[in-house]
Amino acid sequence: MAMNALKSPRGSTVLGLTLDGSRLEGAVLRRRNGSAEILQTLSVALALDPATDDPELVGREIRKHLEAAGMRERSCVMGLPLGWALTLQVKVPELPEADRESYLQIEAERGFPCSLETLVLASSYFAAPGGGGYATLVAVRRSHVTRLEQVLRAAQLRPRSFSLGIVALPADNGSPDEGTLALVPGESSVGLLLEFGQGIAALRLVEGAGAGEGGTPSSAAEQSLRDVRITLGQLPGELRSRVKRVRVYGRGEAAQELVEGLEARAEALGLAVAAVRDCEPQGYGVSLPPGTAVSGAISLAARHLADQPARLEFLPPRVSAWERLTARYASRRLAGVGAAAGVVVAVVGIAFLVQQIQLWRWQSRWAAISSRVSELEDLQQQIRLYRPWFDESVRSLGILRRITEAFPEDGAVSAKVVEIRDASRVVCSGAARDQAALLRTLDQLRAAKDLSDVQVSQIRGRSPIEFTFNFRWGQGPTGRP
Repeated sequence: MAMNALKSPRGSTVLGLTLDGSRLEGAVLRRRNGSAEILQTLSVALALDPATDDPELVGREIRKHLEAAGMRERSCVMGLPLGWALTLQVKVPELPEADRESYLQIEAERGFPCSLETLVLASSYFAAPGGGGYATLVAVRRSHVTRLEQVLRAAQLRPRSFSLGIVALPADNGSPDEGTLALVPGESSVGLLLEFGQGIAALRLVEGAGAGEGGTPSSAAEQSLRDVRITLGQLPGELRSRVKRVRVYGRGEAAQELVEGLEARAEALGLAVAAVRDCEPQGYGVSLPPGTAVSGAISLAARHLADQPARLEFLPPRVSAWERLTARYASRRLAGVGAAAGVVVAVVGIAFLVQQIQLWRWQSRWAAISSRVSELEDLQQQIRLYRPWFDESVRSLGILRRITEAFPEDGAVSAKVVEIRDASRVVCSGAARDQAALLRTLDQLRAAKDLSDVQVSQIRGRSPIEFTFNFRWGQGPTGRP
């Protein structure tokens, strides 16, 4: 789980890319004496979808567009589509900063609809006026990240960061206690970001309100304003009244129409609407040329050149073989390994000689039976081809039925993960309202005739309680359900 920003090596030149639907935008920036120079820009529509089409073909198409634009830089920072992001807002009590990440991980396990092993997770925290604070957890499916890495590798690019273009845009300079809504029109949608200072309070995608829908300016503004109301309505009362400004980013016609459509409607909510057409020259840690059009790709590249970590990082860290080796062996162990190296070399030499003699022996035996083995492998291939794929004993359904019968009907104990191992060992993880409810459930399982060896392997928390127990199926007196 990547909860912290990734530290990656910086260079003097970087390629920033953002993906919105089929639209790919890019910019190559070079740092020189504290300033960033924009060398090339790119805005094209991809014929292939990076999320579904073959990564090798998508990578070749991207490489073709980059070469046509004269972009030869290999190091890149990537802005993921906002539609890939899953979000969860968490109220955080007053905790030491060292314990906050553990608390957020537990809340992520409860709140997201899938296992954390299938997600890459990032978080943004901001303090609440009355004490404690709030955190917004943002997750992207690990399969999307892996596929995009394959696409960029096929495009001959080296990714340094995966983030979201909307969170890299120039922030508002108002009071950190006041909230600011950022709206970014896209190809067929509008990105919405709510910030309090440097903390993210809400992040969502407004479908059907973008430039590609062909609707009127008023309909796009109404759709965006409806989602603004929903976002504000989901905020706690102590935060809702502090949202004062709406900033619309972009130079295009869609951005201008959105500003005009929102100005009159947002006034009823007490919101002031402003258009942001240019990047702030000093807003990234490096100076940009005056009049630079606001862009997620340019913002990502500029922040990377300024050594600013991404606010939300989704690129898993790369661990080299040397780092794995040094982490495994401490410095004191290395001294012992060096002292024993001479003995190891002698033993290895003898072992290689013995191994070579055994190889000669087994090679002669294999030559005698290789033809018969080939015939057997062909027969096994035919058996696998026509063997039924199903199991007539419906063992999995029997296990689930027995667990369901043992759990109380009032929902005091619930299962989250049920895993069947080694054909008979079953591991169950979940949550219980209190210890008494969990003990009653375990007693029900121990009384079942068709399972045995019920053991509790982990209990965490008080109320609710997170637990993990396991048992053996089919080992009781009957042997079958």
